[in-house]
Amino acid sequence: LVQRAGPTLNGTDRLRALHLNVGRDLAHDLLFSFSPDQGPMTISSMEEGTAGKIRLPREIFQSLGSQAARVVVTVLNIQQLGLFEEDNQMGQVLDDTVVGIVVEDMDISGLRDPVRLTFAHRQLPPNVIPLCVFWDPNQGQTGGWNTTGCVTVTGGKKTDCSCNHLTFFTLLLNPALSRFMAQTVVAVANTSCGVAVAFSIFTIAFYIFLRCNYQQFRSEESLRTNLGLHMNLVSSLLLLNLAFLLNSGVSSRAMPGLCSALGGLTHYCLLCCFTWTVLEGCHLYLLFVKVLGTYIHHYLAKLCLVGWGFPALVVAVAGAIGSYGEYNIRTTDHQTVVHLCWINSEHVLVHYITNCGYFGLVFLFNTVIFGVVAWKNCHLWSTGMVQGHCKAWRVALAVVGLFCLLGVTWALTFLSYGSSSVLMLYLSAILNSLQGLFIFIWLVVLYYPKMEETTNSLSHITKNDRTMAVSQG
Repeated sequence: LVQRAGPTLNGTDRLRALHLNVGRDLAHDLLFSFSPDQGPMTISSMEEGTAGKIRLPREIFQSLGSQAARVVVTVLNIQQLGLFEEDNQMGQVLDDTVVGIVVEDMDISGLRDPVRLTFAHRQLPPNVIPLCVFWDPNQGQTGGWNTTGCVTVTGGKKTDCSCNHLTFFTLLLNPALSRFMAQTVVAVANTSCGVAVAFSIFTIAFYIFLRCNYQQFRSEESLRTNLGLHMNLVSSLLLLNLAFLLNSGVSSRAMPGLCSALGGLTHYCLLCCFTWTVLEGCHLYLLFVKVLGTYIHHYLAKLCLVGWGFPALVVAVAGAIGSYGEYNIRTTDHQTVVHLCWINSEHVLVHYITNCGYFGLVFLFNTVIFGVVAWKNCHLWSTGMVQGHCKAWRVALAVVGLFCLLGVTWALTFLSYGSSSVLMLYLSAILNSLQGLFIFIWLVVLYYPKMEETTNSLSHITKNDRTMAVSQG
């Protein structure tokens, strides 16, 4: 038996409560929904929607001695009420909402079947960790949030909390980085960018050296096209790392207009890197898979138009809607340790679409291309079309180089989420700096000094049968 007394609402719209009389012989769990705007209400099943959910196990009521129990579910706006203020709060309360559950003014704890609360929210940023907590009056001098007896399960746009007691609950949003970790990540990122800049310059200098000292690199069209494509990718990496170093150096004191321009420039350089990696994948497809003698007029010039032009179009659209500005990364003690000129928090959807979504498609495409190229090479080796000219270490080096060219190291940056974000950020910063090193070593070993071995490692298809290769003019 459930008798509803109706939601009670005070005049300031800061507190909403639901009072119920529940029979002890309840045969099923008791379900509620709640939201900051509508307060709590009973539901017959776990309905879909944007509201939060509460499930009270029947174990609570079966242990009561009386025939009926009084249940009060309260939804509080703690910012307006000025309650539940912790001295050293480690995170932000979701929607400033606290849910209180009381049964007969009893202290109910140690439940075998836990109370389950589902908090609905938007997609959380990758540097935020949700944590289910309850208010513990014995925590510190004035009380504080505690996690004892509560389990947090995150998933997309909701977080489930399972707790073995009844009290006041909320979802605390904690920044993933401490101050020390944030400063360490920034130091590693700056050092890695410096390393990447140095080796990108070395790679471009090596390319100029080859063009000036070897006739093959000026006369042989396939070599000029291959190296030209690689140099565009290296140039985009160089510009991105320079933009990041400039960004981290001046963003904290940049004027709003300058910060927006710097954020747009950094975003443009990042998109250029992604675009040139997918163009490397397209070129590999034409070189190793299609090989039908396709003639593409001004091939490299058209690639440059796409590689440098498409990101400019995306950044122009994003800038037109005011996507760029100051972006701060805060630590668990609410201190801002990283100032960046980037996509601002109001337009985080732009980041998910143009960065995460775009790179996801690039990574998926290049992974498929890499698998097809690897299968093609294994087929050529098994059929004897490639014999003895390629040493094993050259083949291994070619594989590592292809991984770098196709942007695999970027995947770690976008896999950083939750408690694993710090480790992923460290690895991505280090490996992305080594990307420039790998490309430099790869080009030096494969293109200098023995030209006759170069195409055996990467372009043996065009070397063996030039009439089957793609001709770019």
